[in-house]
Amino acid sequence: MKNELVIEWKHVGRDIENTCERCGATGRAVIDVVEQMRPILEEEGIAVRFIETVLENEAIADSNSILFNGVPLENLIEDMEVTATPCASCACITGQDDAECRAVEYDGKRYESIPPELIARAALKALGLE
Repeated sequence: MKNELVIEWKHVGRDIENTCERCGATGRAVIDVVEQMRPILEEEGIAVRFIETVLENEAIADSNSILFNGVPLENLIEDMEVTATPCASCACITGQDDAECRAVEYDGKRYESIPPELIARAALKALGLE
């Protein structure tokens, strides 16, 4: 078992309030999961850190991604695939006519915002607890 969990959320836009709608929803979900898991994990001697990385507009392909101890979400959840879908809000942020934002497909569903249950599951897997 690892003694530290570092969750990094990457997105375009200045901060959680100034990113695209779906990235903002993912960011809020990450923060909620961190707040819920932190006391439990720290009681077990596992330090929890959250890092918010603001990307340049040119790195939009990496926006809405989450890393757990450096490992991408999609590498921790079996059969999860990364895709991209049109995102008007990212187009506004980046000043482009059209833009695509990162999404994932898992268990027959497409997620443009990553739900808390998948974030928590990936966190546990990154720690070797699932």
